[in-house]
Amino acid sequence: MPTCLSSLRRRCEYRSHTKQRALAAMFTRDELRAIPLFSELEEKELDYLANTSADIRVLPGEYVVHEGETHRALFVTAEGRLQATKFTDGVERVVGVREPGELFGEVPVVLNTPFLASLRAELPSRVMQIEVKDFHAVAATAPEISATLGAAALDRVEGLQEIAAHPAQAELTVIGPQWDNACHDLREFLHRNSVEFDWFTPEDPAAANLALNTVGANGRYPIVQLKDGVLLVDPSIHDLAKTVGLRVAPAHTMYDVAIIGGGPAGLAAAVYGASEGLSTVLLEREAPGGQAGTSSRIENYLGFPFGISGDELASRALQQATRMGAEIVVTRTVENLDGDSHAVFLDNSDVLRAKTIILAPGVTWRRLNIPSLDGLSGRGVYYGASRNEARSVQGKDIFLIGGGNSAGQAAMAFANHANCVTLIVRGEALAKSMSHYLTEQLKSKSNIRVQTSSEVVEAFGDDHLEAIVVTNRTTGETTRRDAAALFVMIGADAKTDWLPQEIERDSRGYVITGADVQKSGRWSVERDPYLLETTVPGIFAVGDVRAGSVKRVAAGVGEGSMAIAFVHQYLAHSAQPVVAT
Repeated sequence: MPTCLSSLRRRCEYRSHTKQRALAAMFTRDELRAIPLFSELEEKELDYLANTSADIRVLPGEYVVHEGETHRALFVTAEGRLQATKFTDGVERVVGVREPGELFGEVPVVLNTPFLASLRAELPSRVMQIEVKDFHAVAATAPEISATLGAAALDRVEGLQEIAAHPAQAELTVIGPQWDNACHDLREFLHRNSVEFDWFTPEDPAAANLALNTVGANGRYPIVQLKDGVLLVDPSIHDLAKTVGLRVAPAHTMYDVAIIGGGPAGLAAAVYGASEGLSTVLLEREAPGGQAGTSSRIENYLGFPFGISGDELASRALQQATRMGAEIVVTRTVENLDGDSHAVFLDNSDVLRAKTIILAPGVTWRRLNIPSLDGLSGRGVYYGASRNEARSVQGKDIFLIGGGNSAGQAAMAFANHANCVTLIVRGEALAKSMSHYLTEQLKSKSNIRVQTSSEVVEAFGDDHLEAIVVTNRTTGETTRRDAAALFVMIGADAKTDWLPQEIERDSRGYVITGADVQKSGRWSVERDPYLLETTVPGIFAVGDVRAGSVKRVAAGVGEGSMAIAFVHQYLAHSAQPVVAT
């Protein structure tokens, strides 16, 4: 039985047992009086709390409330032990412990804020949950508990301020030149996988001696120093990922569902697959988030009125998928599939098999066919625009190529750091390719310039980008412009040459599904193909790689979750779910 199903069964059995106890006797007066906050209350207040408070039973690892939740309540540990946890720099850290009689949620109750930390069980525990209105009803007749809670809230805030004042300790230190490609790729990988690190150039006083003693005259970079002092010279990203504890190999050889690609669509499929009891593995070549993970700001995604960066959205989705029980494997390339056996062939000759496969590899940024740009890629010329690049453009003049939302979002983000941001657009106006809200925002930034009917035709620089040549497509006028960085976002292409011929694609390489499969004449099963199913039964395609998909994050998330519904239907019409071995 998959681990997630076993855990679910244990939780159901535990809750069934504790529910019977709760029905027999909720919190008693004596239990409530043993809690310091309520020790001086009259019997009528104790009875009111007993009759209105939830009696929650949790197993180790289960959460009572999550950081950021807005439904306010006060929690009291009645039995067991709980941990207060908080995500900092993408890593969940324990910031406190709650023993029997201790409180959690004072700050949200007193200051009307979302929860600043999560609360999860370290041991089998019993927790009292008091709704805000019920707490205030008791406090109206016993104002001393309100004063006590206010003082406790102040202590919690001060404690969180102390935590914030001590930044998370870096897991490793990276030393390498700013314009070194290997160093840039390594930093980008660590950033997108939420690995805390420090970076110094060899000229930095903090790193100069270390770099000299390690590499001498051969100049090999990057150098990586681990927490224990071990030095690695020019390590592969795969080896470093393994060293810092990222999963780089599947734990099993058989799964209910294998997801190829860790963008929004793939992560959504992982969340829903694992949460619904399917043994789920997600295989990602680089880092979770896909192309969306490099977006500086996504402002039209439902539920985030002030926007969210692509890497933050990816980090949250990754945390969610992992917590649900999905395996997330990074730095691995899928080289081929077998349509009959659903075997997945990875690099280094590793093979796994899954009852169903979900293709979510996304698309790859389209590259400009300008030889001089190729030589400067990663050294001032970038495809996509990660927030991680903000440090490198501080106070400089930079250029972005593209007229879509991604380019507009990047321009807005970099305008807070760069001296001047110039958006170069081939078209005559942004309105044809960019959302209205973004075009209006661009007008509000005095250091953003939009140059339409233009294109970059040449680039100059020795070890890094120094200048570009821009041509006006209407007048033919050519100008040379000094440039510290150039970010290219001119669309993307599907890279699906690795897929077997049995999986039909359109003329541009996008995978066809559903009704298009039926029209292709390559569907041989009696039933109709499911909406997201490819020409191979049991293999589905979601997100940007799917022909006819809507190129939006929300659409990818919807397709990823929808694919799991079709996986269930497929499994119901074939064999029973496969057990991980």
